[in-house]
Amino acid sequence: MSEPSYTLGSARLTVADVVRASRGPVRLALTAEARARMEAARAVVDAHLTSEAPVYGLNTGLGANVGYRLPLDQISGFQEQLIRGRVIGVGDLLPAETCRAALFCRTAGLALGGAGISLDVHELMMAMLSRDVTPAIPSRGSIGAGDLGLMASIAAVMIGRGEAVHAGRLLPGGDALTAAGLRPVALGAKDGLALANASAVTAAMASLALDAARTVLLVQAAVAGFACDGYAANPRIFDARLADARPARGQQDAAALYRRALEDSSSYTAGAAGRVQDALCFRTLAQVTGTALAAFADARDAVETELNSAADNPLVLVETGEIYSSANFHTPAIALAFDALAIAMSYVATASAYRSIKLMTGRLTGLPDYLTPVGGASAGFVPLQKTISALAAEVRMKAYPASLDAIGVSDAVEDLAPQTPLVIRKFSEQLDVLRWLISIEALTAAQAWDLRVAAAGAGVGVGETRLGRAGRELEPIVRSAASFLDEDRETGPDVTAVHEALWSERAITAVGTILRDVPSPIAGWDATSRVRSKSE
Repeated sequence: MSEPSYTLGSARLTVADVVRASRGPVRLALTAEARARMEAARAVVDAHLTSEAPVYGLNTGLGANVGYRLPLDQISGFQEQLIRGRVIGVGDLLPAETCRAALFCRTAGLALGGAGISLDVHELMMAMLSRDVTPAIPSRGSIGAGDLGLMASIAAVMIGRGEAVHAGRLLPGGDALTAAGLRPVALGAKDGLALANASAVTAAMASLALDAARTVLLVQAAVAGFACDGYAANPRIFDARLADARPARGQQDAAALYRRALEDSSSYTAGAAGRVQDALCFRTLAQVTGTALAAFADARDAVETELNSAADNPLVLVETGEIYSSANFHTPAIALAFDALAIAMSYVATASAYRSIKLMTGRLTGLPDYLTPVGGASAGFVPLQKTISALAAEVRMKAYPASLDAIGVSDAVEDLAPQTPLVIRKFSEQLDVLRWLISIEALTAAQAWDLRVAAAGAGVGVGETRLGRAGRELEPIVRSAASFLDEDRETGPDVTAVHEALWSERAITAVGTILRDVPSPIAGWDATSRVRSKSE
């Protein structure tokens, strides 16, 4: 299969574009218009080299050293110096996909012409993406006011320093370039700052986190639909007329997702239709999921604004030939959007936890207590409620707004920071925990459904038993991993087996065939990424 290609300047960049570019080598090209704008921007930078006016990072120091004026003969050399002095990242390396996505995001951002970067430097970036040279970036060192300390690791490889992954091996940066048939570049005026003073790591992390969140929301909707069948919930709560009566953001889309998930379910004609009201964890599915869909859309919009903006400092204004300092590197819009999304996901998690518990409650379901057919002293699934409680608490902890935490740096000149990478990392960790809750819900839904079918076969209950579309896809996936619980046994391993099956490509594809074309913020993507836990 040939590597994907993308022409910078030809269309608005999307989160899905970043996800596709993260997976392997990608060939980039520039439109004639984009190249002309970059050349014009570079001409503006060159014109300011001999200007008397101070230009941040061009003829001045950085941060608290902004008052230092660089002599003309030190301007070019300072660019390599600023990179070497700002490789400050620590901790585990970011996944290769994230690092590749960050390189792609910055390459695309520079093509907008706001930085005035030298074209040969930009061409090296495009060549690195095509020839599989991925700078190794530590996971910690950015406070969200630009990713300068992490982006410096990308720039370091370009001058033959740092480390990079090539052909699956972690190599010194210069060796990785050589192995790919490339050579380090000599940085010109402003080039080092143009490479590093950006939020491309944040944009990459955010894009991949959104892709993971989209998958979680799709699978969650399908599993919740399966749980509705197991519980014999009244599906008429998803009637479009009810959603339209109070069209809160996302609610109508969510109701449509659940109508599709429950399509053809016997719940519409069997005893569920006679139940007046279910517990709120079932009855508010459209409202809770809709809120998460709306928060997802807000986060996606914030990230795509970043992907398509010249967020450079200083910013080159091509039309007037000026260069001005800006604060476009500051990313509170992304941080706040992801904090809000994490809070919305905590509602999704709480509802999932309660659905699993409600499925174990015989007086509500008409099924045996704890979903055990044995009765008596049998524990069935009830001990799992402790695991559910522990997971739900961890999800809520990960919903704490990390964008509230910052301390001033650089002689207190840089006294505000949104901590955006921390916000996104915390959100990704929250998703890892939420997946386990959804896996437990899938397992309990399958057990409830099997008990309901058995009861109908024995003449207990009302009418036929027929799963909706989501349940028909998910039931065999769950049962391939964990058999019906007919006596007390170790349920933790069952959950683990279901977890592996539910978040496999096969299961995600099956869910996608049901729900992905239902109009919603999570519909229509063709960039489904592999879903990994932190331990993989």
